Amino acid sequence: VDGIDLRVERGQIFGVLGPNGAGKTTTMKMLATLLEPTEGGARVLGYDVVREAREVRRRMGAVLSDGRSLYWKLTARENLEYFAALYHVPAADASARIATALQAVKLDDRSDDYVERYSTGMRQRLVLARALLPDPELLLLDEPTVGLDPQSARDLRDRVRDLRAQGRTVLLTTHYMEEADRLCDRVAIMDH
Repeated sequence: VDGIDLRVERGQIFGVLGPNGAGKTTTMKMLATLLEPTEGGARVLGYDVVREAREVRRRMGAVLSDGRSLYWKLTARENLEYFAALYHVPAADASARIATALQAVKLDDRSDDYVERYSTGMRQRLVLARALLPDPELLLLDEPTVGLDPQSARDLRDRVRDLRAQGRTVLLTTHYMEEADRLCDRVAIMDH
């Protein structure tokens, strides 16, 4: 990734559009503090992603597109209980946050089903619920609708709009022009 300069305003959905291999996921991993930039710098919510990585992670939820990120032999609720503990959600708040997250992604009626019985779209919504557990100001969504059927993709886009309505900031990568056009307040294009 070479020479990116982005500014995302609070409370908006900002899209990063581009083909596979353009560096969208690498950029998201740097912003999520999973990769250190080899040069240059980045700030998220005013915090340096290298020097203040813990503060960045405290205020962010991330849905990254690289592999399985749920435990399929657990129920949705059990997954969220586990991740709530990892995210240091106070025990007194965990049950309410889990219920709120499940309701936000419309999985509250299936919360006691095993994840292995979920469709791909349901799993993707559960990953979004997991990202909501720390009650983040910012959500990074890396190609969240890839591989979803049209109805599941539409439902996930509706959930993203709900996040903006709550005042959250969303940074979204996609290679679907129509998705960026429908969802985003602003768009940057990455290529080469």
